[in-house]
Amino acid sequence: MNKELMEALDILEKEKEISKEILFEAIENSLITACKNHFGKADNVKVEIDRETCDFLCYAEKEVVEEVEDDVLQISLEDAQEISKRAKLGDMLHVEIKSKEFGRIATQNAKNVILQKIREEERSVIYNQYYEKEKDVVTGIVQRYIGRNISINLGKADAILNESEQVRGENFRPTERIKVYILEVKNTPKGPRILVSRTHPELVKRLFESEVTEIKDGTVEIMSIAREAGSRTKIAVRSNNPNVDAVGACVGINGARVNSIVDELCGEKIDIVNWDENPGNLIQNALSPAKIVAVFADPDEKTAKVVVPDYQLSLAIGKEGQNARLAARLTGYKIDIKSETQAKDAPGFRYEDYVYDDEYDEDYGDEDYNEEYGDEDYSEEGSEGDYEGDYNEEGYDEGVAQEMEDAVEAEEPSYDEGNPGEE
Repeated sequence: MNKELMEALDILEKEKEISKEILFEAIENSLITACKNHFGKADNVKVEIDRETCDFLCYAEKEVVEEVEDDVLQISLEDAQEISKRAKLGDMLHVEIKSKEFGRIATQNAKNVILQKIREEERSVIYNQYYEKEKDVVTGIVQRYIGRNISINLGKADAILNESEQVRGENFRPTERIKVYILEVKNTPKGPRILVSRTHPELVKRLFESEVTEIKDGTVEIMSIAREAGSRTKIAVRSNNPNVDAVGACVGINGARVNSIVDELCGEKIDIVNWDENPGNLIQNALSPAKIVAVFADPDEKTAKVVVPDYQLSLAIGKEGQNARLAARLTGYKIDIKSETQAKDAPGFRYEDYVYDDEYDEDYGDEDYNEEYGDEDYSEEGSEGDYEGDYNEEGYDEGVAQEMEDAVEAEEPSYDEGNPGEE
């Protein structure tokens, strides 16, 4: 039994995760290569390795002849009978080759063949390992900055966080642990090239799946997600169990679950709203925390007109149009937001098309609103119809007045515990 070889193979299999069978094949090929370098040819050379004991035998098949013309392929009858007394002319005899007789160059070539195979298999194992994690979140350690890109160690391989996939304002120190989303794994001659992201919306989705048990087991589903990395994310969730509150499950006790995700995203605000098959209700939920008077949705055209109280217009639009823009991405609808004053004056708009419920004043009157969001920021700005315009995934119209950029965003919670616009 070749104990040294067996121990070496066991270590390689454990540390590099390379199967022994592949290593055995590499050794066989290396011995054949050594024979070719030593004898000039190796067409008749065979190598056999016992998988249990690691004992190997290298031999050449030679024809027994009277007069030897090629000592690599032929052997004389006299020499053959020294090996086997039964040998006779025309027989094919197995002549053992002593690997110790190989020259230095042949031995070095055999070693290089084994090392090259080990490197190739190691790269293949790492590629397969991370290819399975593609479109998933992993934890990495920041190593160093390469220009404006960041090298992140994922364990057995390094990943590249390109500048375009970094969140503006996030600064990481070497040895800091961060979570990243694996965008793509490429197999290159120099090994796997792994591209990761901190801006992808799926990063937030995967973080919720790992943090919220109800999402992991399928009780709660994330139906849609819209994100502006580093600033705000909106997600719409639905519960498949009537006894489970989808938003409450994502928020957790005292906001524990969502706050851990917010911390991982360096303070990015997250709004969690209920998914609704009715597009009007969904749009109303998506525009929270703004209060909505009426929603007119056209499922065929994927457009919607939304009416909000005058003092809620700037809140519905959000700072630089962010709230409306994210709502449009979340729902897939092009949203036109108007205040009540704008809606009454709009051509072709019939104010009597919607019913203004007295309960609206009771539930969302100025007093309650001002207690939660403050009268200073939203009660006056935007009430004169300065922010009329359409909002879609590309942004807001040029018709939006410059004053909107100066609107001060109210101090809002980092998550939405429900739908404040739902009556």
